[in-house]
Amino acid sequence: MDKLKQSIEEADQTMAAVGIAADCRRLVQVILAGGSGTRLWPVSREQFPKQLIGVIGTESLLQATVLRMRGFPAAWDVVAEPVIVCGEEHRFATAEQARESGVKARIVVEPARRDTAPALTLAALTACADGQDAILVAMPADHAIADIAALHAAIEIAARHAQAGEIAALGIPPTRPDTGFGYIRLGDSLQDGAHSIERFVEKPAAELAAQYVAAGSYWWNSGIFVVRASVWLAVLEQLQPEMYLACVSAQQQGKNADGYSRPDAAQFAKSPSDSIDYAVMEHLGKPGSPFKGVVVPLEAGWSDLGSWDAVWDAMDKDESGNVASGRVLFEGATATYARSEGGRLVACVGTTNLIVVETDDAVLVADRSCVQDIKGLVSRIKKQKSPEADMHRKVRRPWGFYDSIDHGERFQVKRIVVNPGARLSLQMHHHRAEHWTVVCGTALVTRGEEEFLLSENESAYIPLGVRHRLENPGRVPLEIIEVQSGTYLGEDDIVRFDDKYGRAVNQP
Repeated sequence: MDKLKQSIEEADQTMAAVGIAADCRRLVQVILAGGSGTRLWPVSREQFPKQLIGVIGTESLLQATVLRMRGFPAAWDVVAEPVIVCGEEHRFATAEQARESGVKARIVVEPARRDTAPALTLAALTACADGQDAILVAMPADHAIADIAALHAAIEIAARHAQAGEIAALGIPPTRPDTGFGYIRLGDSLQDGAHSIERFVEKPAAELAAQYVAAGSYWWNSGIFVVRASVWLAVLEQLQPEMYLACVSAQQQGKNADGYSRPDAAQFAKSPSDSIDYAVMEHLGKPGSPFKGVVVPLEAGWSDLGSWDAVWDAMDKDESGNVASGRVLFEGATATYARSEGGRLVACVGTTNLIVVETDDAVLVADRSCVQDIKGLVSRIKKQKSPEADMHRKVRRPWGFYDSIDHGERFQVKRIVVNPGARLSLQMHHHRAEHWTVVCGTALVTRGEEEFLLSENESAYIPLGVRHRLENPGRVPLEIIEVQSGTYLGEDDIVRFDDKYGRAVNQP
């Protein structure tokens, strides 16, 4: 106990050095939303990963996570604004989905991917920016949890341990040997059902996973952690000083603009890339370490949705074990997951243990026992520089979205939808001209020195090299058909002069 008390005092001193006072009744939800979800390809893409998609329902996994702390016991001071850590390419969609859920989030934009330990460190610094300590409830944005009351009960136990200066992980009592999860070996049993952490074990081989489950002394690592921000920073400073200094410097030299917290990219690049497990949790309880870890059981219908097989397992099935999403028909099929994302009819006849996923531009057919190999497949697609790894045919932008309908050697046709009050950047192209035809709503067009309105069935021609902008001044979505023609039609042929969303501009 003396060492534990000393560690808490050291944590408080560390935080006091940067102007933070200790207070352990505040709970701040931290959502780690920086993943790519390649195993859920072709629905999950680099530019629009699985946490932004309704994998098992109409709301996205991120939206379900954002609402997960609602109704938490009133004895705790749950801060209304969660901290979400995401990548630059996902910040607009992340903010929009949080708003749609009725939540005003504090969004931290990672300048580069450095895994979960630096992400949690940025979140800890953000949560304490008002001068108060807080208990962080850190959870990935891509999990499914069926029983929220059971989740709250586990978090409350974990929060009491966090008050005492311990780092708490939520562990899942395993239902089967699984090589896709990390495991936690249980230490001494505690009175509230928790256990001390003896050690973390990364994803084991099948035979070893079976031994873990049979032993009954290993739980799956859920990736959900509860810890005081001051304690996390003190532990990190001791165990990973290079990471600690890089994150603190990045936060101090960063900027807050347009509702986003932007750590300094050059300073953050100095941080090593590491997970919470490797950077911190594996060191807890070792001889000489004053910091302690506990694992709290979570039995709440948890799934990390890390593969299509996990999605199949988490969803309701018909009498033959099939799961359908979208326009799907089964005939003599068993244990099959089929998803129609692009609206076409997917028919499965006599299939067994298959995954069939259709989108506008790709179709996946995989044996359910081989779904972990999809990650390697996506790597091959990236090496071929094919667009299907990075983005969908329908691409979301802060002003709305565009859908590439057709293309040829010297032309491309897009359907563009601009949200009410939104506008594209002021831009020009070196290699293409554009023709816009309004099919719904009203467009305000800037073309060179001109500015004029277009109504339905009216059109405008934008010559190559002319500055232009498209804006929706109305109250309904603006929909246009754009025909591009030229020698090069790539998205990187954009010279941007002005942008209301803070994207990079290219001044002449």
